[in-house]
Amino acid sequence: MKSGPGKVPAEPVLKDIRRQTRQHYSAEEKIRIVLEGLRGEENISELCRREGITAPMYYGWSKEFLEAGKRRLADDTARAATSGEVKDLGRESTALKEVVADLTLETYGSPRLQVFC
Repeated sequence: MKSGPGKVPAEPVLKDIRRQTRQHYSAEEKIRIVLEGLRGEENISELCRREGITAPMYYGWSKEFLEAGKRRLADDTARAATSGEVKDLGRESTALKEVVADLTLETYGSPRLQVFC
């Protein structure tokens, strides 16, 4: 079949239609689907068919999900202290220094007294 003057070839039109009708999944939907796959109650290919996604799409989401979780857990262990925490630690440090000084004086006496003895 020949295309007449002014007609657009069918293939680009079909690609454009597919692109516009492609389903977009929210973060919550992706998480739900990935968690269902991780539970292992259903074969991944069956899950993908039921949800209308491809297996590579599922595995991509799964990888992103696990990597984000790993990054979040790593950030928890290496997070920076807040200014309030820094102030609290400073007060605690000062109090501990005073206790050490008092105990040192009790144990060894005043340095001035030792000079005169």
